[in-house]
Amino acid sequence: MSKRFGHAGLSNDVRNTALSSGRELVPQELKARSQAAFDRQAATYDQDMQGSHARRLYPLVLDEVMRFAAARKAPRILDMGCGTGALAELVLQEVPEVQLTGIDLSSAMVERASCRLAGAATVLRADAEALPFQDGSFDIVYCNDSFHHYPDPVRAAFQAWRVLAADGVCIVGDVWQPAPARSLMNAWMPLSHEGDVRIYSETELRDVLGTWFEHVRWRRVGMTACLAVARKG
Repeated sequence: MSKRFGHAGLSNDVRNTALSSGRELVPQELKARSQAAFDRQAATYDQDMQGSHARRLYPLVLDEVMRFAAARKAPRILDMGCGTGALAELVLQEVPEVQLTGIDLSSAMVERASCRLAGAATVLRADAEALPFQDGSFDIVYCNDSFHHYPDPVRAAFQAWRVLAADGVCIVGDVWQPAPARSLMNAWMPLSHEGDVRIYSETELRDVLGTWFEHVRWRRVGMTACLAVARKG
């Protein structure tokens, strides 16, 4: 397995889909769009349509987290793109002795998550492509409905791999569409101001995660979502 950035050229291809009026949007510009969008959405994200897709994935991601956490005492878990902390709150309720950390790029989301979790978890403003943690800091990393916002998905996958312990697992719940709809949406996304970058096919998401992780399991969830589980070691 080749562990390198730009595996199979996918990372460059993903960045180059972000065109507006013939100009490539640089990663920082895409991140700024995403941050601004989620800052705007933070106050109503738990109730309105903008957060509905993420909410539908909560029980599926939670089930996977619980399954892997059951084999560990006081599991160290990272919520990568924690949003308002709603899913983190469920993890705290269901996983005994969990040591939970959440990160998000949106300051408004971090503020809401910090208030919601009330000291039961550590919540930081941080970039998923540059996690501020030492290697091997966590047993489980989960990323719910955030992965399609990352300008460099291979780097984000590397960061998840890096901060995981040798037998750690990364759980990704994300948006999915069949090929025709996916192509149309990927062509439209650069014109959006929501910070979306790309909807991945099964092959693409397996390729991104497989750049670093030894074992990747993927399944479709209905017509609009997917769940991937990647094992380290």
